[in-house]
Amino acid sequence: MNVALIIFLGFFLLVTGLGFWASRWRRGDIGLLSEWGLGGQRFGTIVTWFLLGGDLYTAYTFIAVPALVFGQGALGFFALPYTIVMYPVMFLIMPRLWTLARQHNYVTAADFVEHRFDSRTLGLLVALTGILATMPYIALQLVGMQVVLAGLGLAGHGSLHDLPLIVAFAILAAYTYTGGLRAPAIIAIVKDVLIYTTVITAIIWIPGQLGGWSTIFAHVPQTKLTFPTPPPHSTGIYSAYASLAFGSALALLLYPHTMTGVLAAQNAGVIRRNAIFLPAYSFVLGLLALLGYMAYTAHVSSMPQFSAGFKDYGPSYAVPALFLYFFPPWFVGIAFSAIAIGALVPAAIMSIAAANLFTRNIYKPYFHPHVSTARETKIAKLASLFVKVGALTFVLAVPEKYAIELQLLGGIWIIQTLPAIVIGLYSRWLHRYALIIGWVAGMAVGTAMAASNAFKSVIYPLVIAGHTVPAYAALYAVGVNLTVAVIATWILRLLKVEGGRDGTLGTRMDAAM
Repeated sequence: MNVALIIFLGFFLLVTGLGFWASRWRRGDIGLLSEWGLGGQRFGTIVTWFLLGGDLYTAYTFIAVPALVFGQGALGFFALPYTIVMYPVMFLIMPRLWTLARQHNYVTAADFVEHRFDSRTLGLLVALTGILATMPYIALQLVGMQVVLAGLGLAGHGSLHDLPLIVAFAILAAYTYTGGLRAPAIIAIVKDVLIYTTVITAIIWIPGQLGGWSTIFAHVPQTKLTFPTPPPHSTGIYSAYASLAFGSALALLLYPHTMTGVLAAQNAGVIRRNAIFLPAYSFVLGLLALLGYMAYTAHVSSMPQFSAGFKDYGPSYAVPALFLYFFPPWFVGIAFSAIAIGALVPAAIMSIAAANLFTRNIYKPYFHPHVSTARETKIAKLASLFVKVGALTFVLAVPEKYAIELQLLGGIWIIQTLPAIVIGLYSRWLHRYALIIGWVAGMAVGTAMAASNAFKSVIYPLVIAGHTVPAYAALYAVGVNLTVAVIATWILRLLKVEGGRDGTLGTRMDAAM
């Protein structure tokens, strides 16, 4: 057994032990969904910082961002502005949602929507959208882990090809079932220490081996360093880049796993402080993106010892290949542990978030309205297992490209909940039925735009008065969603259709802030 594999297994055993111990950390009644699914809402500033960092910056992020820079150049840097734009929005919106959740015992954003607009159907649509968008996101974490396992020689052969991945996620499922959100919260601390260590070491060591930064940038063609000038009557890649960054920021905030991490905070002040401190991760992400240029300069794709990895995983293998070539086995073990644990943490949070949505907004209202608190938590635990099994089955049964394509669709879908959640936090003017009609329109338009690109790109070239404006399809779709919702609200109010009772009336929005 090589040194890298021994270190990798050592860290995996460490986080496994921490995952099972987590049920006794800050002990609470795990029989309550708020305890199992939100950690009792007792996480302070430091734990929340690690939890959200582990939640938002996933294993696939650390594989995909440098891979995109390696393959397409400057476009890959869109991840930086979008993770920066996200935090001011978080600062403004999420403390308000947290306050409502604490006062009304909400576990999910769909709880808030249902209560705010007095519409079980609207809450159901928000829940279904969240689950639908989360499933491929979990699958991509498995893809990231597959790349690491392949680099360690753990891909297996024949019928045993996927056994290491199956074992890893079986263990993940076990400690998530017992520890709930506490498990990924404590493991995130280990993951983030490893990630920072790996990235900072790589950004110092590898450039020296390649002749310095001047040599790296001299070897990268100009087409990968800058954007091309837009053609006549088109905004070109400029509008695509800006809209992708802004739209991705909005979408990421609306994902159930983000909501779960936020609602687990002990007070609204914790959320505000984290909105200030979390951009430190964006700095590391920027350094990580530069690994793509290093991989290009090092010509990792032409190294014969990595040809099998590239054949199976394409540009996604660029970062593992870079580490395997430039670092000794012991450090490769640390780096690959960081990426693998970076898959376990968000996968656990995502499965918990999806389970919360299923239990609170599908099972309880539609199948068992008077379910006991213990039974409710039991269903959530079982649902989290089914979510993991579903994601694992999907990855093992279909090509990687379909997981990526569905994840691209996930961003388009999840942003359709923005009118109900974000606008709903500040105004109840939009009619509940209008929000449902707008959701249908936005989902249809966004999916159709992605389909017109054969689900290979989320950038849609909209032609307006003879000018082509390529932009993120999610923004176009949510624009249609809002327009339809506003028009439908106006019509419904003219017809004096009942808008339902606001269940949040009387809430002190300054509480705990």
